[in-house]
Order: sequence, then C-alpha cells, then structure tokens
Amino acid sequence: MNSELKNTMQLVCFSHLPWKFVYQRPQHLLSRFTNKYDVYYVEEFIYSAAKDGYSLSTTDENVTVVVPHLNHNNPGAEHDTKRKETVLKNLFKEHFIQSYIFWYYTPMALAYTASFKPVATVYDCMDELSAFKFAPTEIKILEQELFEKADVVFTGGNNLYKAKKAQHHNIHPFPSSIDKAHFKSARDNTKEGEDQAYIPYPRLGFYGVIDERFDIDMIRQAADLRPDWQFVLVGPVIKIDAVTLPQNKNIHYLGGKTYEELPSYLSGWDIALIPFAINESTRYISPTKTPEYLAGGKPVISTAITDVVNPYYDLGLVHIVRNAEDLVQVATAELSKTDKVDWLSKVDAYLSTISWDATWELMDALMEKEIYTKQKTFTPQTKKYV
Repeated sequence: MNSELKNTMQLVCFSHLPWKFVYQRPQHLLSRFTNKYDVYYVEEFIYSAAKDGYSLSTTDENVTVVVPHLNHNNPGAEHDTKRKETVLKNLFKEHFIQSYIFWYYTPMALAYTASFKPVATVYDCMDELSAFKFAPTEIKILEQELFEKADVVFTGGNNLYKAKKAQHHNIHPFPSSIDKAHFKSARDNTKEGEDQAYIPYPRLGFYGVIDERFDIDMIRQAADLRPDWQFVLVGPVIKIDAVTLPQNKNIHYLGGKTYEELPSYLSGWDIALIPFAINESTRYISPTKTPEYLAGGKPVISTAITDVVNPYYDLGLVHIVRNAEDLVQVATAELSKTDKVDWLSKVDAYLSTISWDATWELMDALMEKEIYTKQKTFTPQTKKYV
C-alpha cells in the first residue's frame, strides 16, 4: 500500500460469527490484515442488563474484538437500529476511528451502519446466508443494498461466485484455502487428544460445526452397517436438537476443539469425512476442511458438494459418495490400501498452489486498487469524498 496510507486507516469487520466460535476464513484473513491496519472485529449485538455499550478484547493475532450490547429493556427493531448506530458511533469516537474500511460478512449490519462513510466497502460473501436455518427474512433485501454499496465483493467459493457474479461489477471468487504447515503436522503427530486416544480403530473422523448441513442419517446408517468402525465427530452442535443425533456405541461426539488442537485429532483418523447433506444450505459452501484434511495426509470421503467435486474430485484427490452404502464401500477399499505415495504426491502438488497468505495478498491488492482510486477523488479543502 502507498506509504501515506499505511497505518492511517482502520479495518472494521461486521460478522455474524463470534471470533472464538470456529477458527476459519474470517480469522485467517483478518489476522493477516493486522500487518497493515488496526483491525476491529464487531460481533452481533447481544442483549444484557447493562446499559448500551460494548466490551473489547484483543486476540493473540492483535485483532480487537468488539462485543456490542443493548440493554434488554424496550427492544424494538426500529428503536434498536438507532441504538446500535449510537453504540457504534461511540466506539469510533472513543477509539479515534476516523479513516476506515468496512468489511462485511453479514448484510444485517448494514441496517445500523448505513450512515457511516468508509473509505472503501468490502463484502466477503462467505456463504449464502439466506439459505441457513433461522436466517432473517430481510437478509436478501439488505444483501442487495450491500451489493450497491460495496466497492469490491469476494465470494467464499466458485459456485457461489457463479450465483452472484451478475450482481456486482467487481466480484472475485476466493475459495477456502489452507495453512499447510499447521495441518501437515498431523502427518508426523504421535500424540492425540485424551478423549480420542481410547477409541479403537479403524476411525472415520469429521471436525466442524454439526448443524442442519450435517447428514445425520448417513452417519447413522453407516455406523449401523459397520459397527466395528468408529465414527469420531469433533465440533459444536448448533441449531439442531442434540437428542436427534444417533447414539450408536461406535459414534463418538467429542465437542468443540481449538484450532491448535485439530491436527492432533486429525492425525488419529484413518479416513476424514465431509458428510454434508445435499440441500439449499450446502449448495454454495466451500468447506475449509477439504484442503486441511488433505494437508494432514488423510484420505477424504465427501458428499457431492460442488466446490469439493471441482476441483478436488476432478483431480482425483477425494472420493465422492451419495449415501451410506457408498461410504462403506469406498471406505472399505481405502482402508485396504497400503501405498499412498502417488496420491500424496498429487495432493502436495495441488496444495502448493494455494495458501491463506496468497489469498490475502490477492484480496489486499484488489482493495488497495479501490482505495487508491478513491484517494484520487479526495478533495483536501473539504476533507470529503466527492
């Protein structure tokens, strides 16, 4: 970036996901932006007994996490929007946020940020949020407004890009990427989590959020078909009733783990799974776990998620299955293999072409172009953009 811009701007991100929920795309990208900006990560507003305001914390990556809150008395959509705007304005005033970029993960934040004047607006469209369970009815309307405001739009996958590309003049696909060194450590790891160490082999594992996207029935049926196999599920259960999950003796729910712990769990599996249901909520997803599993050296069996089929299945790196019977058949063949040298060579060749560093650098270059263009229209006499 131009030297006169460096360290003079802040990047303010609005997200529907708590920073500590699951370490994924937002954390990878925004942590890298701290090299250039003061980064503020604004979570969704919560209600509390305290007066309207916010709390702050700083992550190890030097991201300032903002948890804004409203007093739970007298809630109301229109009234709350003005209160949210006031809380945000107070944050900007108290922390001298004067020249800033807005980065959106949720269009819902547009309702209380519309009056602000960012130097540039970025929409990182990570998912088709309108297809998720309990999605607000107004999210599609606000997303259209965000497309109109945004200077540049990124999408979380190629299939999502195809669905959105006609809606913006400056839109670019950035599928899930990989911190190779972190997950490649699973290939040599000899110590695993205590709650997994006692589980017999063979193990078929999954880590991630267990929600409406997860194909519960397929896992239940596969576990019934092969009671001698162990299905290890690592991750939080949200938006679905935990009592609906199958309770077979060979299905193990280990709960959420930190990003740092994931390679140690991955290292103890024979096969890694991406058992997503094929429905509207999974139509446009680009699972970050695909390259992570591969970096860990584990064979991957996935359902037919478009952004897994292309490129991973097309390159011969993963298996695609339609149902539990397919899963058992493919896993049986995979478990019998003893030589995976050629497959690992192809995996490593592909993974050498992607990284979160490279993704961030390309995004940053596109943003910098927009910022430079806007700086060219800056009028020093009025201190406003024209």
